[in-house]
Amino acid sequence: MEKMPINIYAEATPNPAAMKFVVNRYLLEEGSVEYTSKEAAHNSPLAQQLFSFSGISSVFISSNFVTLSKANDMDWYELIPIIRAFLKNFFDNDEKVFTGPTQQVADPKIERTKTASAVETKIIEALEEYVKPAVEQDGGAIHFKSFEDGIVTVVMKGSCSGCPSSTVTLKSGIERLLKQLVPEVNEVVAEAL
Repeated sequence: MEKMPINIYAEATPNPAAMKFVVNRYLLEEGSVEYTSKEAAHNSPLAQQLFSFSGISSVFISSNFVTLSKANDMDWYELIPIIRAFLKNFFDNDEKVFTGPTQQVADPKIERTKTASAVETKIIEALEEYVKPAVEQDGGAIHFKSFEDGIVTVVMKGSCSGCPSSTVTLKSGIERLLKQLVPEVNEVVAEAL
């Protein structure tokens, strides 16, 4: 059986320090994972090798893309062709993205253990249906953390983490939408991991 050729393209994100690299194959079945150091990426040979590139400060892996964040003094113009070539070679050689379970999930620090209330369920459904696709399009991820006293706490990862426009998006976009769909919501805040 003929192997499907690997195609990779870079896509700018609203965060000038982050670049999304889209791959024509699935990297994760579900969820996302973000590494902020080579040491933290012990279960991802892909992320470990990406940290070897000078200036890479985080690696975010989702369904079919990798979002890299870089130090401010680095220029994407120089990095993009090098990283694209590396990724193509990595996948052409059928190297493993993860050494552990292939079904990575969101950061365990934001996983919830209690059963969601009716209001929380409405909030989660609104985030999944209306917000998550747009955030993923920009190379990031959003996760529901909690709802208490009218305040929704979310965790933003990938290109959204540290993005200059994420506060505006959070307040004028996500907060406004959730207030319209779920009247119990008074405010939406982002928690840093």
